[in-house]
Amino acid sequence: MIKKYIVLQNLTSMKKLKIALMVVMTMVLAGVFTSCKRDEKIVEVEKEVIKEVEKIVEKPVEVDNAYSRYLKAIVENVKAEKKNDKAILLVAFGSTWEQAFDAFDETIAAYKEAFPAYDVFLSYSSAICINRAAAGENTDPRNFYAPSFWLSAFANKDIQYKEIVIQSLQVIPGEEYTRVINYIKDFANNANGDLDDNYLAGVTLKLGVPLLQDKKTDVPKVAAELHKLYGDKAATDIVAFMGHGNPDSYDTYKANVRYTELEQALQKKSTNYFVGTVDMMKNFKTQVYDRMVAKGKTTSNLKVYLHPLMSINGDHGHNDMAGDDLPEDVDPENYTFAELQAMKNAEGEVEDCSWKMYYGAEGSGLSCDDSTVIPLGLLELPTIRQIWMNHTQDAIDGDPLDFYHSMFPEE
Repeated sequence: MIKKYIVLQNLTSMKKLKIALMVVMTMVLAGVFTSCKRDEKIVEVEKEVIKEVEKIVEKPVEVDNAYSRYLKAIVENVKAEKKNDKAILLVAFGSTWEQAFDAFDETIAAYKEAFPAYDVFLSYSSAICINRAAAGENTDPRNFYAPSFWLSAFANKDIQYKEIVIQSLQVIPGEEYTRVINYIKDFANNANGDLDDNYLAGVTLKLGVPLLQDKKTDVPKVAAELHKLYGDKAATDIVAFMGHGNPDSYDTYKANVRYTELEQALQKKSTNYFVGTVDMMKNFKTQVYDRMVAKGKTTSNLKVYLHPLMSINGDHGHNDMAGDDLPEDVDPENYTFAELQAMKNAEGEVEDCSWKMYYGAEGSGLSCDDSTVIPLGLLELPTIRQIWMNHTQDAIDGDPLDFYHSMFPEE
């Protein structure tokens, strides 16, 4: 009765009126308002009316909101694509650039070829990227959805994959990787209470770790593959990689250390490699420059080749690394490195200035311009992408996910 009352509260006034009229009709036919004795025909009519009332009361209420529309769209997509009883969900931070979309599409294709027993899908963990991609910020609009929608779709009664592998496309095991883990935990714990608990009790969940998860194995592998690709440039000039990084205030599990470790591994192959970030304290472009000075790299006008150390070449790569941005009031036709250096903030960074414009400024002792930009995300490098795919295979070959222990990579 309580459930029916709650549902009645959600009915339109017209439906409530219809129910009231049916109830009155039933009472009249049943002899409540007359002294007529109920005969079999009246009893049958009463039963039919009650059935109609129950249909209205029990009918699910259609909820029209963004969540229901998104979930419906993904369920339909997965139904149309489903060929196997196992799925791989790739989780990227996201982007709004066509180049990034192409890189993701290429990655999905590579995964489908490498893992033919699995259906492969891709999600964004960044709500900002999801919304801006849907709005067509830099190219034609395209819909991406958060992992929670995909996982809920995988549990739909008409789909219900037996095994789900979630592969993080993050570079370091930092804040965004933690978000991936929490999406999985919420799914496994039926956080919204709208999934089949019996299904959740039986589904196998596995997690593929980020590119630089492990100091002892992943860092040297990535360094070796990058050196194979760019060793010729590092032989005579500088190759500087720009990662994202986490601010110290949320440097989850101290994951920023992986950038330092990667630079150290690369410099064993050539002292012309450097790794900086957008957000890691004490590893901004200015502090990378200080390390270049300390190694005597700024006295010969060496070229500085710039390369994103992110899964895709998106907004940071196009703007923070290779853009034409300069601080306000700086004349782009007539500025010097000393002028930029004088604008360092309390953290030692020159804000609103791209790496290209900073290293290419007159007086830096370096050479950097559009010709020294390498506009490729890591997923566009097949040998680097393969390391992520190796993590996926390791997850498939390993035990089902242990949520808590997977959260603590080596610091």
